[in-house]
Amino acid sequence: MKDFQQELREEGFEPVDISNFFDTGDFTKIKTGIVVLTTKQQSLVDTLKVKLAQTNPEQLEIYETRMKDLQQLAEAIAAFPSLLERADLNSGTRTPQLLIDSLINHTGDGDNALHLPSKATLGRGFLIAKLHTFSSLTKLTKQVGLDEKLTKAFNDETVSMMFLLLAEDVYLNLIRDTSLEEGFRRQLATSLLLLWEHRADQNIADIAPVLQSVWMARRTLAPAFGTMMGTSELIMISFQLGDDWSDFIKEKLGTPDVNQAMEEFLFGISYEQINKLKSILREKGIAAIGRDEVSAYLGEHVKTDVSLDYRDFFTQYSVRRDNARARKRLGLQGPHRTLEDHFISYIMEKNKEKQQNDIWAK
Repeated sequence: MKDFQQELREEGFEPVDISNFFDTGDFTKIKTGIVVLTTKQQSLVDTLKVKLAQTNPEQLEIYETRMKDLQQLAEAIAAFPSLLERADLNSGTRTPQLLIDSLINHTGDGDNALHLPSKATLGRGFLIAKLHTFSSLTKLTKQVGLDEKLTKAFNDETVSMMFLLLAEDVYLNLIRDTSLEEGFRRQLATSLLLLWEHRADQNIADIAPVLQSVWMARRTLAPAFGTMMGTSELIMISFQLGDDWSDFIKEKLGTPDVNQAMEEFLFGISYEQINKLKSILREKGIAAIGRDEVSAYLGEHVKTDVSLDYRDFFTQYSVRRDNARARKRLGLQGPHRTLEDHFISYIMEKNKEKQQNDIWAK
């Protein structure tokens, strides 16, 4: 029987050690390989611990209890069989290849939570608990007067965890998209298994900083609703956000689904609301309006303001995701994928091409 490493090679992957995905090969993990703290995260929490021991011993006890809870949660998840190894379960034998086949073949609509491995569901809960922990620690660094760079480092790690949750969502969206080539969907399924097993992902380093920068750039724009001026401004800013994003814009923005997904991302309202607003303003002979006038013209409350809160990012993403799924299911016009779907798919395709080129160069 083939092992998982051999299957990876046949799918066009060159298997690498999970430690290669981080700054160094040393990170706190338990026997299943789940990443509790990366080296960078361990360094941050150790620095905070020293500071609390010196100035806030009562806070230190709370901090240590929270970190112990996180470790115990990870240890509980470790009791479940690895997703990267053959496992003999009550329901039969499970292998990584069978899991990938199941993900590929399950293309039905609706919530597929009950079709996912327990370890995947529990691991998502662990990641959310870890995210909340780091969010609390970010606030704590401000309270105890730590250097602003350290506060920013804690916040960056928190945001990165949010993007890991988002990437998991996107992988599941794309895996069940039968319009994509099956080989690419299998690549995505393999990445998803690795993410589930380790609660880490090698693509996040490429994805998170770019999407965070685009989100921040979006905040500085003041698009004129109606004419929808502002897209061109974002395109101009895009060329300052690195090669991955500017190449994506140049190659993909001409695609209707990408263009419509970009408009939804930029303006913070749905494709349907954008078209309704355009029609209303055209009938009234109004060229454009500001963000604060959108709700009045649409006759419903819509949130068009932009914050830097990572929770707002994920919330707005989830709304666009649900709308895209509904359009696809009902055969309606408008984007069937989110901007994040398109960008992450683009990065994955580029990484696969690079990996294959590297293999051929050996």
